[in-house]
Amino acid sequence: MKQRKEPQPRRETMGGLAKGLDVIRAFTRESPSLTLSEIASRAGLPAATARRCLLTLSELGYVMQSGRNFLLRPKVLELGSAYLESMNIELLTRTYLEDLASQTGDSAALTVLDGNEIVYVARTSVRTLMRLEAHVGSRFPAYPTSMGRVLLAGLSAERLRQYFDATEFTAFTEHTVTERARLMKLIDECRRTGYSAVEDELAYGVVAVAVPVFDQARRVVAALNSSSHSKKITKNKLVRERVAMLQSISEQISRELQRVPGLSLGAQI
Repeated sequence: MKQRKEPQPRRETMGGLAKGLDVIRAFTRESPSLTLSEIASRAGLPAATARRCLLTLSELGYVMQSGRNFLLRPKVLELGSAYLESMNIELLTRTYLEDLASQTGDSAALTVLDGNEIVYVARTSVRTLMRLEAHVGSRFPAYPTSMGRVLLAGLSAERLRQYFDATEFTAFTEHTVTERARLMKLIDECRRTGYSAVEDELAYGVVAVAVPVFDQARRVVAALNSSSHSKKITKNKLVRERVAMLQSISEQISRELQRVPGLSLGAQI
């Protein structure tokens, strides 16, 4: 696992809090149950420090222990829901996503970039046919997704370079683009065209197209997509039929999100 190069903390920051959050982030969908040594390794912490963090998190109700393994408890969801509730993004965008899903008969979603991953902050669907079903709070790597490439296209050159340097590109299917030069070309193309489309890259059967959502300064702060099953519609047809629709709805959402302080700051740039 590639070690992250962390900036030196300022005196006013709380190192213990940062370590506790690193421990929480050690758990993933693929590894929901971890031993102390696994958590310490993933969080980049000494075992004794990881143990103190786990004991504290356990006392606060965020972690539980089963034998030698530790698991997250549902209370962790409060951390994510605090963000969503403070932003009120779901309420602001629900009608737009519902209209989009109704018009297309497929899924519609809004995501933001968090580190090297996209995070779903709003989603709606009129059917459940997808192998890869997402929900609010779901996280996926940015590079093999339409929304991820849109968000990467909105980064500054320096931030994009940092992303490539810190990311391990894994092939999820035989169609996943993992070559740096080819990914850069796709991201550049997204900047020129204003959209990104993928098919069978994150999972077989998933085809999607996405467009950027902007703040007042026209900085990319979120991505809006429409996704379907590749047996139902081809990528080319998806682009022809839905890009203009997505861009129109994106403009409306952009105006709504200008009222959301956390997004209007353009923190990912």
